Amino acid sequence: MTGLAVLALFAVGLPNAVVLRPVANMYSKPTEDADVVSQAIYGSNVTLMEERDGWAHIRTADDYTGWTPLSMLRPGPAYASTDGAAEVVSLFAHIYREASVTRHAPLLTVPFETRLEAVSKPSAEDRWLQVRLPDDRAGWIQSGDVAFHQKPLSIPEMLALAKRFMGAPYTWGGTSSFGYDCSGFAQMLERRRGVGMPRDAQPQADWNGLTPVKREELQPGDLLYFGSSDKRITHTGVYLGDGKFIDATTFETPMVRIDDLTDPHWSKILVAMRRVK
Repeated sequence: MTGLAVLALFAVGLPNAVVLRPVANMYSKPTEDADVVSQAIYGSNVTLMEERDGWAHIRTADDYTGWTPLSMLRPGPAYASTDGAAEVVSLFAHIYREASVTRHAPLLTVPFETRLEAVSKPSAEDRWLQVRLPDDRAGWIQSGDVAFHQKPLSIPEMLALAKRFMGAPYTWGGTSSFGYDCSGFAQMLERRRGVGMPRDAQPQADWNGLTPVKREELQPGDLLYFGSSDKRITHTGVYLGDGKFIDATTFETPMVRIDDLTDPHWSKILVAMRRVK
């Protein structure tokens, strides 16, 4: 894309792009030698803010910014942005070139929450759903991997969902079922409740959509924040009840796991507790 083309696009408003890879890393600088700050998943719509030497500075739906290779994006109209989109509800889902699991290897494997444009809505008896992929290829996905018109989860439903990710690897900057970091995991769980929470742990704890609670008042679904002080928060988890919480952590075993607030490691760095208003 030439500089004049970029200027023309900016003149009519920041352009949209669609992610073409199952997970696209977002870096702090336009180089893979920089640190990963977040991720964007397949089929998601991002705002193109700047293009430089084969890299794109993008903004995701949660207002997070970072650099990703331009090759991972398809600039153009929004994809799967209507209420009629199919959403992946399995932890991972294969997309095939035809309605068969045996004739060919999957075209690609996409993570939980991927949204896809359905060619038509299947009946209850249909095993397969045809989809149009962001690059205009046709694809087929098994109907059991997707759902339409997802409703916000209750707190018990959210906690049950959280436990489905047990053992998933911790990934710094991760926002997908291929690997979450602590705040990405908590943000995803609240998103399933219909709550649009900030991306990182400190902004989450400071967010006006949450209200402080005392330790003795903790209820299942509350958010826990850890660090050296409430102004230096470095970790978060979701309270399950009975002193237990679930989190994506690097402590001892780098994965999504259940931890105990009575463990000295956690009790001495618990600095804030929050509840969605």
